Amino acid sequence: MSCEYTFLSQCFDHLFPLPRSITGPGIEASIHYLQQFMPLSIEKVPSGSQVFDWTVPPEWHLKRATLTGPTGELICDTDINNLHVVNYSIPVQGQYQLSELQAHLHSTHHFPTAIPYVTSYYNPTWGFCMADEVRQTLKSGTYTVNIDTEFKSDGGVPFAHCVLPGESHKEILLSSYLCHPSMANNELSGPLVLLLLYQRIEKWPKRRFSYRFLLNPETIGSLCFLSRYHQHLKQNLAAGLILTCLGGSNSTLRYKSSRINNSVFDELIPTLSQTDESWTHHAYTPLHGSDERQYCSPGFNLPMGQIARTVYGQYNGYHNSLDDKETMDVNQLIRSVDQIESMLKMAEVCGKPVNQSPYGEPQLGKRGLYPTINKPGNWQLSSDTTMDNRKFLNIVLTTLSMADGLNSSIEIAKQSNCTIHELADVITILEDKGLIKFNQEPLA
Repeated sequence: MSCEYTFLSQCFDHLFPLPRSITGPGIEASIHYLQQFMPLSIEKVPSGSQVFDWTVPPEWHLKRATLTGPTGELICDTDINNLHVVNYSIPVQGQYQLSELQAHLHSTHHFPTAIPYVTSYYNPTWGFCMADEVRQTLKSGTYTVNIDTEFKSDGGVPFAHCVLPGESHKEILLSSYLCHPSMANNELSGPLVLLLLYQRIEKWPKRRFSYRFLLNPETIGSLCFLSRYHQHLKQNLAAGLILTCLGGSNSTLRYKSSRINNSVFDELIPTLSQTDESWTHHAYTPLHGSDERQYCSPGFNLPMGQIARTVYGQYNGYHNSLDDKETMDVNQLIRSVDQIESMLKMAEVCGKPVNQSPYGEPQLGKRGLYPTINKPGNWQLSSDTTMDNRKFLNIVLTTLSMADGLNSSIEIAKQSNCTIHELADVITILEDKGLIKFNQEPLA
């Protein structure tokens, strides 16, 4: 068992039982826990604030919610499972006949053992969630409802972020949501992958981009972040990813492109998917998804895609208590991190390089990149020591010719008839020799 497995497993065990919502102590305790491992800066948009077309709701505090049956049996108790109450329930104390209570009970007939996850953030109501097999056993009689919750108008919606600086102010934004209570794949897989990516990228010897890591409650949290940072992103965002549903049994990662469909990820991942079966690519749609829908809305139109493994309706545990640690599988999270990190390293060299010696061809021989003796027997050499039918040298010459800040590395790889991995090796050498740079103004 690897150190990363043990670390993520321990983080999961701490975070899973916390009673998260879009506001309140649960999400804030979750962020504070993750602050131990990454330097997150927390901001809070006050309740009542107008955020574009949305109003930030009051902060919800859950103490405990119980439903007791006619003979005193405990049917629902958030101290046992925090999915038992409708998230954002108003406070209620009283006795109800079963016929009155049914309108406030939620279960899922086709998953009879699962407790569903139900929310009502913007419409005041209350309710309990239970396995359908439990609901079907309820007898007529008087039931006692005790929902001990509180709404605070002086609260707000939190989000937390940090930046690993790189050579450029151009940013890669990696974001996930942190607002669902006890669920694994659909909640904790994203933040845990984000955390491990932070720890890995922090150790890279070189970062061409700066990397911003963001955690927020879904939808309203991303809108709160955008209300403060959309101008910064408009100027500096090179590409971004929403990380969600990254555990589960699927063997492939699924990339959903951005609406604008012009980022380095939008170009790179479809290219990778042509030869790498571990990637699939899907066009942007606003019909389902996560926070990429906010970033890609017409007013922002930012280059934010989404990466997931086992999504939405593809597994029985979506939005219910079957979504547990076993279903998610920590090993699958590590596989997701491995694959995303590898892609990010490719993206580092998939921008639009700029030749730093563009007036005439640079003298490659003095840099060990061209044969120093010109004779018939050397025409298959890339350098004095490299016999490869000039493959390496041809890639070098094509790269330098096309590196005007307008052509992407993927376009250069196609023109060079090489893979992006082969081009990456050439780009690294040309960077080390001071012949190209990324994130520069185009030459023309």
